[in-house]
Amino acid sequence: MTTGFKACFGCHSTPFTREIGNDQLHDFSFFHEARDNTMRAIEKRMSAAIISAAGSGKSTVVRAVMGRLPEARYLTHYVKCTDVGKRDMCREIACVCSVQSSGAFPILLRRIQDKFESCLTESGRRPVLFLDEAHDLKPDVLSMLRVLTNFQMDSKLVLSVVLAGQPPLARLLSQDAQEAIARRIIHYSTLRPLSRDETAKYVEYRMGIAGARQSPFDEASLDAIYEIARGNLRITDNLALTALELAAAAKLKVVSAQHIAAARRVQWPS
Repeated sequence: MTTGFKACFGCHSTPFTREIGNDQLHDFSFFHEARDNTMRAIEKRMSAAIISAAGSGKSTVVRAVMGRLPEARYLTHYVKCTDVGKRDMCREIACVCSVQSSGAFPILLRRIQDKFESCLTESGRRPVLFLDEAHDLKPDVLSMLRVLTNFQMDSKLVLSVVLAGQPPLARLLSQDAQEAIARRIIHYSTLRPLSRDETAKYVEYRMGIAGARQSPFDEASLDAIYEIARGNLRITDNLALTALELAAAAKLKVVSAQHIAAARRVQWPS
């Protein structure tokens, strides 16, 4: 079916998937603002947080930031967080940083710090740790991050941490017990859903980079996408791709509101 709808709509690749390059990510000002502010925090050797609802683009911003940091100046590490304690999270960080593990937590923490510091002093590359899905972090893990970013009695800036997560992350960081780590975050980016007009532009853009000369979605179908997805990128992608497949299977060149409704039933059967 995928090959059929590509031919039907003139696409050279599958639209609405996550498999696109950093140079093809969508072009909205508030995403650029989140990206640029996060990069400015990193350039100051400080930390940042990116907060949005699930499917609203936080991982897109993380990708954009990582893709723009020059490899000659920065060494980036990415960890997708889970609901684990500080020892297991420390092991996850050690793994992505190629640090030898240790049964003793203080020793492992010290090894990770040494690795970050040697990266800066020996190669001149500043380490940046990206923690995605950070709303799953436990309070003791956040406390561990405060220790991890403390170099020479907090007199030396070595490691930048970027936390990306859903709204519970903001509530977690606002707790009195997390004041120390929250103070190290100099910028918070909050992503909003797309508007109705932005949704239409986004759908047209994604069809364009997939090779289509003209978007097959009519005005009613775009309205239907917005009414269901409410500007959520992930839901928009899933609805649009399924609707394309349904229209192609019916040998139609236009995607209608009826196809969007049918796609919704496919995605979320009652």
